[in-house]
Amino acid sequence: MFTGHIPQHVPHLGHTTGQLINHRVGGWLPCKHDTLKSWLDRKITFVEHPSRRDIPFHPVIRKFQTFIETDAVAYMGFHQMFEQVPAKYPYNKDPMCKPQVRNYILMLKLFNHIIETAPSYEGGDLVGFPINAILDWPMGTPAGMAMFSSDAVNVHFKAMFDVWAAFLTSRASCGVLTDAADGWFGSAARAAIPDFEKTYVCDPHADFHGFKSWDDFFTRQFRPGVRPVQFSADDDIINSACESTVYRIARQAKETDQFWLKGQAYSLFHMLNHDEYAKQFAGGTVYQAFLSATKYHRWHSPVNGRIVGIVTVPGTYYAESTAGGFPHPDPAAPNLSQAFITSVAARTIIYIQANNSTIGLMAFIAVGMAEVSTCEVTVKAGDEVKKGEELGMFHFGGSTHCLVFGPQVKIDFESDVGVNAEVHLNMPIATVSRA
Repeated sequence: MFTGHIPQHVPHLGHTTGQLINHRVGGWLPCKHDTLKSWLDRKITFVEHPSRRDIPFHPVIRKFQTFIETDAVAYMGFHQMFEQVPAKYPYNKDPMCKPQVRNYILMLKLFNHIIETAPSYEGGDLVGFPINAILDWPMGTPAGMAMFSSDAVNVHFKAMFDVWAAFLTSRASCGVLTDAADGWFGSAARAAIPDFEKTYVCDPHADFHGFKSWDDFFTRQFRPGVRPVQFSADDDIINSACESTVYRIARQAKETDQFWLKGQAYSLFHMLNHDEYAKQFAGGTVYQAFLSATKYHRWHSPVNGRIVGIVTVPGTYYAESTAGGFPHPDPAAPNLSQAFITSVAARTIIYIQANNSTIGLMAFIAVGMAEVSTCEVTVKAGDEVKKGEELGMFHFGGSTHCLVFGPQVKIDFESDVGVNAEVHLNMPIATVSRA
């Protein structure tokens, strides 16, 4: 899991086989290159084996291929995104140190395989962003930015993810929920998720620990009492909405800003999908934290209040900030583009009218980061919510979230709630001073 600081510039990858990349935040990709190299080597060998040469694409992949080959702009873009990756070390190899995936046909072959599999804990680690891993260098090119920001392209990614999600919610996906070496109850995974049976609701005596699917495992719940709601009746205290790691705290966020530049400023008008509420938050505070791969993926209310609105925004899956592109591409994109993607990625916004009149209206934003990254809301407008009550959950895929407050809210964050701090669900993160 991530323990170091988040650098502003991506370091040279170097030549060491076992080199660690510490800024692969959230544990979605292994820090060791040799783990990733071995993973992709197996995938490419599998999809290009002569015995699979005549295996047809799944209909959703076939439609993606037809779109690429019949839409002139897409055809150009899906060629250029591979051509624009420099043909020199280390970019003549992908982020996993394998010969670079250099064409869309191999890309589609890999997609075709991945949507029929569930993530395992291979090599003592997790490759939780398999599609991201394949696309990482193309994501850093101008053509990649254009393609992955295209609504037409993202329609096909969404359709592909719907098929993958259907598999991940099926009984067939339980094959990795075993105590095998690459299983989620094997020794390596248990070391990454200690005290699993004491922490999460499960039945260790049942098949697959009682989980009905991979997705059921991914969205597992804490056992009662594991994360008690602290200061539940104190409306001056804001609690953590997610089990997460702090990414950024920004004050005086602007209504509109140049979110694509190096600093990745927050642009509230775009984050909130040009909602009428956006103006109320101009000059306010944004708290952002990301969820790690092996941890808890549900969201809970940070305040006592009432749900006044819910907005689901379709968006991108693999667009990264241009500051994360060549000549210094992010080997863990979109991890270093987390502020950027709050304005462009698929996300859900929940507006809460806090009982504390000083807070007033606040916004919770759940942001998907690559892969399926589905946001499911479990509340509705008009619901009264108490601190710690569930708001929704992320389904498989990377995830980050924001709490947004208006300029009238004077927020003092706890001394131990700073960038890179690990924050438990339902713990106090800040205090609001009443006017």
